[in-house]
Formats: sequence, structure tokens, C-alpha cells
Amino acid sequence: MALALLGLMVLLLLAGYPMKVPLLAAALAAVTVWLPGAAPETLVQQMIGGVSPAALLAVPMFIFAAQIMTRGQAADRLLALVMRLVGHVRGGLPITAAVSCALFGALSGSTQATVVAIGGPLRPKMTAAGYPDSFAMALIINASDLALLIPPSIAMIVYGVVSGTSIGELFIAGIGPGLVVLALFCGWCWVASLRMRVTPEPRASWRERGVALRRALLPLGFPLLVVGGIYAGVFSPTEAAAVSVVYAAFLEIVVYRALSLRDLPELARATGLVTAVVFVLVGAGAAFSWVISYAELPSHLVGEVLGLGPESGQLTILAAIAVAYFIGCMFVDPIVVILVLTPILHPIAVAAGIDPVLVGVLVTLQVAIGSATPPFGCDIFTAIAIFRRPYLEVIRATPPFIAILLGVTALLIVLPDVALLLRDLAFDR
Repeated sequence: MALALLGLMVLLLLAGYPMKVPLLAAALAAVTVWLPGAAPETLVQQMIGGVSPAALLAVPMFIFAAQIMTRGQAADRLLALVMRLVGHVRGGLPITAAVSCALFGALSGSTQATVVAIGGPLRPKMTAAGYPDSFAMALIINASDLALLIPPSIAMIVYGVVSGTSIGELFIAGIGPGLVVLALFCGWCWVASLRMRVTPEPRASWRERGVALRRALLPLGFPLLVVGGIYAGVFSPTEAAAVSVVYAAFLEIVVYRALSLRDLPELARATGLVTAVVFVLVGAGAAFSWVISYAELPSHLVGEVLGLGPESGQLTILAAIAVAYFIGCMFVDPIVVILVLTPILHPIAVAAGIDPVLVGVLVTLQVAIGSATPPFGCDIFTAIAIFRRPYLEVIRATPPFIAILLGVTALLIVLPDVALLLRDLAFDR
């Protein structure tokens, strides 16, 4: 049955159908052919149940807040601040791109939105300064992964809902690995700039830096509001998403006057389109997950095929989880990979005594890496569409960045406190 379902899904994918169709077709085929005891209408119930958790309300609200701040001035003000602070150092432009991706990730929670928002203004500046276009694109694609690690993260929300893990704890735990990745990316940008002999940008005056900081103070309050509010226990992640929409709208409409109330319906429609895609995938994934659980495929795949069990050891289980999600996201949309693999691998990790928050951060990191990794990482094709460059040129300079991300993966497996220390401090563990 497992091979037949896999073959059907691959066949439909090769035929050009979007991922929701193979998921639903496989689930329906399993119910009608191999599981006669299961009623087909149960799939509808599972789809509705899959999008019913209250925590998923955070997804459209974070997307809406990001739409408002991207259309307004907040993103540009953050970018200008980073440029004034580090643009003059060796590798200043690419370091600016990496830091800006981290800051914008704290606004959007989406890697693809970060590629578009940061790549547009900074890629031309890097190429004009003498950096190869392939390096600029590879940096932007991989630094956008920080949007999944630094809260708010849409991938963490979906994982938390599917696995039952605390989303607030996932948000806090993702900060440590995100900062490690950012520091290593900045270090590589410095080394690459030395090798390429690129002249740094002129140093900004202290007055210019002060002006840029003053202009960016309110946008910097966005991540502080989300993380600080959750950390202080003022509101839950879902409530933080609602607060972020109000804050973004107040900032862009009242303070900056970059938008008006007439712009909100258009932004809401754009948010609805993105949210619909995510929720259809979540619903289809919930139906498929129920089918494989009903057929007891997870225990068969994990125990007999992969040879994993609680006795396998924590390092072995974590390594297997990392490999599975990394490979999956090289070929399929990250949300789909989370929906399909989490019901299979999460119970094994919990049974082995592994902290579910650690598993969630590791999964999120692998999802981020796979999104920017050939052959089919989704961020690669976003860059191809936005930058209008050939596939091979887009991926040519990605290996060093992928190596850094894989190194952080190994560090996270061997030293879990990279993720769990902040979580433990925040939640008194």
C-alpha cells in the first residue's frame, strides 16, 4: 500500500498537478481501495479538523501584518539602518543583506517574501559594487532561511499545530540557532569579500546613523512586541499575531502615512490568496496524515523500513529526522513535508525522551535548508522568477551557505542548548 500511494503521488506530481491533488488523491485511493472499513466522508471531517485549531489563526494575521509593512515604509527603514551601521566594513553589503533578511524574517515569517523584499533593492547594489551575481543571489536565497527560524515563523506554527508542541516555546527556541546562522553567514561574507577584493562602501557619519536609527525605531518594535509579549506572558502567539496587525496598520497608516484605509482591502485579498494556499495544503495534509495513521503505516515505516525506535538512541533519531526533512524539502513544499513526516517521526522522538521543542527547531532548520537547496527548493524558483536568471547561475554559489547550515544542524544535534537555553530561561524550565 505504501509503495502504491507513493507511486500515485509521484505520477500526479510528474503530470504537473499541484501538491494538494496528489495528497487528496492518495488519501481517497487508500480509503476506497485498501481501507474499506474507513468511510470516505471521514476525509472531509479530517480536512475541516486540520484547519480548525485556533493556533492557525496566527498564520493569516502574520501574513497580513507582513503585507502591510512591506507595502509601507517599515522594511525600507530597517534596510537603511543596517546599511548605515555595517555598510562600510569589509563585506558590508552582503552582511547588510544577511542582517536585513533576519530583520525582515521577523516581520514576515516567510522565506519567499524575504527573497522578494530584500533581493529587489540589495542584489543590484551588490553586483554594482563588484560581487558576482551568483554570490548575491545565493546569499539572499539562503539568508532568507532566517525567516523560518526567527519568530514569527509560519513553519513553526504549522509544526506546532500538527505535533501539539507549544508554539510560544518554538518561537523562543528558534532565536538561538537563527543568530548562530546569521553570525556564520556574516563571517563568510567577510571572507568572500577579502577573496573577491571588493572595496567597502563609504562610512556613514554618526549623524546619518542616528537619523537611520530614529527612523527605524518603530519598525524594530515589531519583533520586540511579538517575542517580548510571548516571553512576558502578556499574550499567546495567536494574540501576538493580532497585535502585530494592529501595530503594523497603526504604523503605516497613522504614523508614516504611507498607506491609507483604502489600501487595506487589496492587502487583505493578497493575504487571503496566500492563506488559502497554506490552508488547503494543511487540510489535505491532515486527511493524508489520518489515512497513514489509520493504516498504521508510521509504525511500519519507522520500525521495519527505517529501523528506528526509542532504543535507537537520541543522536541517531535526531540525525534521521534531519536527513528525512532535509531531503523532503529539496523536492516538495515545506508545509507538505511537515504535514506528511511529522506524524511518522515525531512520536518516535518523544518516546525516546527527546524534547519536542528541540525536534521542532531541528525540523524548522531542515525545512529552511531544503527550501534553498537544489534541485527543487522553493526559494530557488522564487529567485528565478524575481531575478530572471538561469537556474544554474542561481544555484552556483550556494554550496558554502548550505555547508554552514548543515554545520549548524550538526551543532544543534550535539549541543541542544543552542536552541533550548533561551527557551528554558523564558519558561523557567
